[in-house]
Amino acid sequence: MFNRTHASHLRRLVLLTLCAMATSAFVPQVSRAQSPESVKQAMTLLKNKTAKLGAPAVKGEDAIAGKEVPALYFGATKMNNNFAVVDEVKKEMGSTATLFVKSGDDFVRVATNVQKDDGSRAIGTILDPKGKAIAAIRTGSAYYGDADILGKPYVTGYEPIHDASGTVIGIYYVGYPKTQ
Repeated sequence: MFNRTHASHLRRLVLLTLCAMATSAFVPQVSRAQSPESVKQAMTLLKNKTAKLGAPAVKGEDAIAGKEVPALYFGATKMNNNFAVVDEVKKEMGSTATLFVKSGDDFVRVATNVQKDDGSRAIGTILDPKGKAIAAIRTGSAYYGDADILGKPYVTGYEPIHDASGTVIGIYYVGYPKTQ
């Protein structure tokens, strides 16, 4: 039976719900996706997925966006132009993800879901040679922080990929676009 007490409780519940909705429209929300913890979780996922495939190595060369670069493998799986792992990370974490291979002094995107302005995958593009990320990678360290990727701001993580001898052969990357 519905009585005055129930009606009073229902009115309060509706009023509280409306107040909460109105407040959330005016209070800026910090995206969990942009948190340093989310970047670290996405990096762990990327590294775990590639580790399940096998040890990282470079074997021969392969064409990426019209240029020859070393072929990056995890186990028997060639990563050049193979988007399965990076797309799984995006699906599970909402982050962009990339595997770079070292080619001379550059690091080239061979598997990525980062997009260029035209909407195509940014494969064949290189990591900013003057950025903070590459400076850390060249010392064998990881970099976590803000980075400009193809002209857009991201919250990122970069970690070196080492082969069996300990040589840096590439880079793991994850990141979230920063909202303005």
